[in-house]
Amino acid sequence: MIVRPHPTPLGLLFILRGSILPAIASRLLVVLIVSSAVVWLHRIAPAYLRDVTPAPFTLLGLALSIFLGFRNNVCYERWWEGRKQWGQLLAETRVLVREIMTLLPDDLALRRRCAHRVVAFAHVLRDQLRDAPDQAARVWLPATEWDRVACSRSRPDAILLAQAEELGALLRQGALSDMLYRVFSERLLALTAIQTACERLRSSPTPFAYSLLVHRTAWLFCLLLPFGTVGTLGLATPVLTLVLAYAFFGLDALGEELEEPFTQSQNALPLDAMVRAIEIATGEALGEATLPEPLLPLAFVLL
Repeated sequence: MIVRPHPTPLGLLFILRGSILPAIASRLLVVLIVSSAVVWLHRIAPAYLRDVTPAPFTLLGLALSIFLGFRNNVCYERWWEGRKQWGQLLAETRVLVREIMTLLPDDLALRRRCAHRVVAFAHVLRDQLRDAPDQAARVWLPATEWDRVACSRSRPDAILLAQAEELGALLRQGALSDMLYRVFSERLLALTAIQTACERLRSSPTPFAYSLLVHRTAWLFCLLLPFGTVGTLGLATPVLTLVLAYAFFGLDALGEELEEPFTQSQNALPLDAMVRAIEIATGEALGEATLPEPLLPLAFVLL
């Protein structure tokens, strides 16, 4: 996620880091070459390049703007839904760790083991959503437990199962009352709901046919626009074409990044920073003397 101070009006014109421009630079170069070629051909052989009325391009640009606006709204809603789910995860894990420290029997090893499972759950959920190797969770679990979790197809589920099994054993031993077990069970249910919602976002992208339609229409508009404006604008045709291409291709590329909120693109959610926040909150609840530092943006990008 881009995290940077609000730039000055003049600075907005020259910012590259955090801009979508590097991602679409190759497309803009193609449009610039085509529009410049149209201007050159119009000047040396006007008989072969008749003037075209710009009315069709006005209608096509309006339709494309509507399509892009709708698609970007859908993609942003997916991004925001992912942010809400991870915000809820932060809240649920903090409450669960607090309940572990206050409601479980006065056994520091037991409390530490259960609290560390909460951190491990956040690690494996993040890595599962990113299709990344989740070795970071290994240090938060006992070796034998990690071996069982590593063999599971759904590692977040395996960690929650291990937590539920330990709480169930305490219930059967009489060390945990029915009411307290229900409190913990509701927290585990909330974590499962968050995991399921994130998996739904991860496995259900926007319809490919719609994205393809918008992408093709943007290319068609930007490549044909010089033919409709060269007779009126002349040498200024590449400038106008480039500005419109920047807007349309930029919105298209930004929608692609927002559509997948759990990746490691510069506009994706900062899952690493949120997992680190869970580590810090858990360490403080356990009274640990050494706590990790919060993650800070690197070159204005917070991962």
